[in-house]
Amino acid sequence: MFKKLILTFMMVAGLGVATANTAIADDHASTVAAHGTFEGRSDHVTTGGVSIVKTASGYVAVLESDFSLDGAPDPTLGFGNNGKFDTDTLFTKLESKDGLQVYAIPANIDVSSFSEFYVWCEDFSVPLGVASLK
Repeated sequence: MFKKLILTFMMVAGLGVATANTAIADDHASTVAAHGTFEGRSDHVTTGGVSIVKTASGYVAVLESDFSLDGAPDPTLGFGNNGKFDTDTLFTKLESKDGLQVYAIPANIDVSSFSEFYVWCEDFSVPLGVASLK
């Protein structure tokens, strides 16, 4: 089901389906490395789940279908530890305030080194939502 959701999203959104098919073509090549549920920060409402998935071509962050952000200027994604966002891990802008989304995580980010996934407001340098990864 997870594989089907990702492929459906990528086809609808027009994202690189060939890349997606390569990355998750084999169920055995894709595993959930970590999962968490967002909690809002800085007076923002951020909810839903996030999974960090290891694929044959690297890691992806999957904001699950229940993901929602109440809105903010310049929301971005990245990682952190112990309540502190690591600005070196900022890797993409958030494309939508809600729903299923898939983002490739650059190879230079060691996802195993982080215990939190952030929706971060780059304009004001504040967290909008944080998910503890397990």
